[in-house]
Amino acid sequence: MVGAGPAGLAVARALAERDLPYTHIERHTGPGGLWDINNPGSPMYESAHFISSKTLSGFGGHPMPDHFADYPPHRQILSYLTSFAEAYGLRERIEFGTEVRTVEKNTDGTWTVTRADGRASVHAQVVMCTGSQWHPNIPEIPGEFTGEIRHTVTYRSADELRGKRVLVVGAGNSGLDIACDAARTADHAVISMRRGYWFIPKHLFGRPVDTIAAGGPHLPMWLQQKVFGTLLRLLNGDPRRLGLQKPDHKLFETHPAINTMLLHHLQHGDITARPGIVRTDGRTVHFTDGTSDEFDLILLATGYVHRVPAAQKYFGDEQHPDLYLSSFSRDHEGLFGVGFVETNSGAYQLFDSQAQLIASFIRDARQGLPTAERFVRMIRSDRPDLTGGLKFVDSPRHTGYVHSEAIVKYLDKVAAQMGWRTQGRPPRVTSAGRTAVTS
Repeated sequence: MVGAGPAGLAVARALAERDLPYTHIERHTGPGGLWDINNPGSPMYESAHFISSKTLSGFGGHPMPDHFADYPPHRQILSYLTSFAEAYGLRERIEFGTEVRTVEKNTDGTWTVTRADGRASVHAQVVMCTGSQWHPNIPEIPGEFTGEIRHTVTYRSADELRGKRVLVVGAGNSGLDIACDAARTADHAVISMRRGYWFIPKHLFGRPVDTIAAGGPHLPMWLQQKVFGTLLRLLNGDPRRLGLQKPDHKLFETHPAINTMLLHHLQHGDITARPGIVRTDGRTVHFTDGTSDEFDLILLATGYVHRVPAAQKYFGDEQHPDLYLSSFSRDHEGLFGVGFVETNSGAYQLFDSQAQLIASFIRDARQGLPTAERFVRMIRSDRPDLTGGLKFVDSPRHTGYVHSEAIVKYLDKVAAQMGWRTQGRPPRVTSAGRTAVTS
């Protein structure tokens, strides 16, 4: 297994719960993946918080602590992941400070994993958990901009924006956070979005918004879109009065923009909204609405590609690898990936479910059980509709996008058919006072 971020830790626990031997490799010096702001190449920044609430974001059997914020900051998330690794005895089994150079499939179906120092090991299966937010998607900016252009993967704190005229390009959740940083600290702040978005507040009626949605009532998707769309229009008003574009899609048909503060800063004149970029000329940026403005810095909050450098030829498409249930290679038996899924809710419980299925499949395959062969046939032929009845917008990010409720339900259905479980269990305390996984 490669990677000790959230996905890798979920898989490690699932394997350990079943007493399956494994090798765990991580290039950084500790667990946590991108949530460790000191991890070289991490896209983490000081103002980053979870966009799903603590209530719905913990791994099964190991909830986030009650004292955490509703939407925990990155340091609380890192402490949670570190405590998770320690609670299940995973940390001492990780080979830290080791980078994987290549993963190669052998003629007998095994896999050779070669480390950067040249050491190699052979394994029956390989699970790649190297993360989906390390390799920036950098679009071409037309024209010749003579200021600075950076992707937000390099951004760390609002101090970098002081005294500058800043343009943030993109309306993903990190882009919205950084735009709010710019609104508070830059000399001049603008956010550019090619389309209109539905802005979902983090709290409704004093509660995290995702807990309201999860608590029901569970309405048909068309009715959810109508009810919650009407509510957002009442709460936010006409976005065009703030310089935003009217959404060109129905609610939930793009990755949710969960942010309360951008509208606040637009309402107070701290930041200006503009549509897409036509061209640049020197320090001038021209927008599709005919306006132009001067900038010192363009920050590209334009997302990431799901690159798996050590094994890209086996995963194929960098935007969205074609994996069964976003985890199982359809073409290469024994190859798995966790953490390469785009969905509209908290990821950790989904990682947990995927990890539990992978570990159950590996256990049954090693024992020669018929469930393993049945599942191999499903990997090759089963292509479920995991959109939840939504028609996602036509953009690279939404290729292969899945609705969280739909994929969780399908994972539960498949697991029930196989007699597998989809959630990890709490750690148990041994007679020596140490924690251990429960098999």
